[in-house]
Amino acid sequence: MNRKRMWPVFPFLALILTALIATSCAGKADSAQKEASMAKMDPLSSWNETATKKSIIDFVTAVTTEGNAKFVPESERIAVFDNDGTLWCEQPLYFEFIYSLDAMKNILKAKPELLKKPELRALAQGDIKKFMASGEKSLAEVFALSHVGEMDQFNKNVVAWLDTARHERFAKPYVNLTYKPMIELLQYLRDNQFKTYIVSGGSSMFIRNFSEKAYGIPPEQVIGTMLKAEFKADGTDYEIVYIPEIWHNDDNVGKPVGITQIIGRKPIFAFGNSDGDLEMLQWTASNSLPNISLIVHHTDGEREYAYDRDSKIGKLDKALDEALKRGWVVTDMAKDWKDVF
Repeated sequence: MNRKRMWPVFPFLALILTALIATSCAGKADSAQKEASMAKMDPLSSWNETATKKSIIDFVTAVTTEGNAKFVPESERIAVFDNDGTLWCEQPLYFEFIYSLDAMKNILKAKPELLKKPELRALAQGDIKKFMASGEKSLAEVFALSHVGEMDQFNKNVVAWLDTARHERFAKPYVNLTYKPMIELLQYLRDNQFKTYIVSGGSSMFIRNFSEKAYGIPPEQVIGTMLKAEFKADGTDYEIVYIPEIWHNDDNVGKPVGITQIIGRKPIFAFGNSDGDLEMLQWTASNSLPNISLIVHHTDGEREYAYDRDSKIGKLDKALDEALKRGWVVTDMAKDWKDVF
């Protein structure tokens, strides 16, 4: 082989490789730019082109277009969303309740006198089925015990749990199980001068630890179940301390009450997924301004879970009947969403 003849070839190959790499990078850049452009053109890109998506876009367009008979001033563009099962997954147990169960392991070690109660002893032994069978009173007690104490310490506990805990089926942090189509919807509404709120049966104290990062909803726009609290002063140290008494139960009829007491305006847009949201959806539908009430129907057992009327978590029965009767928008997760998480 004549090696001298080979040498001039190498610079030529280098030029070709450089050109190929540049072309590849340019292709990737063009692709990313194209995706960004598509997202801008279609703010609900994770939604399939179904009647549900059209209903949402038609409503938002109508209420934000000046001169339209359905135009609504910015100050009245209030949108409320349930959290569990609407903005993120809620199966096989509400995530906040899973937090409570995990927190109770340390509490029972620190307070062994609580083990005198059979239901808490069952919990300590890992017999969740026996504990759950003990009824709502036991569930309420665990909720209270795992949430009381200094606010700052509670917040640290929740953040640490969210950073380390993983979902048993999806093996992901719970904050990674938010619904992509709903995140897009929240942003779409804010881009059209809606003020977005969470109105949840879960506690506001728990949700406020992740709502801004996960949903773009600041803590002051989270309404949830609330424990009573006290202001404590020790010299120049000041603290808010949660005590084991419910101040406001933000579920069922508590939702429109919480909306009225804290927001002071009736929503024109409400999204829920269960019977616990029924009164919030009814309250929104009673607004004299143009309004829309929507429900997430969990129909996708492959990508998430399929459940409704017989479920113990996120039961959708009466609210589904009401939606069908009153023409509310029912979002079919399997058909309406391209992506779930």
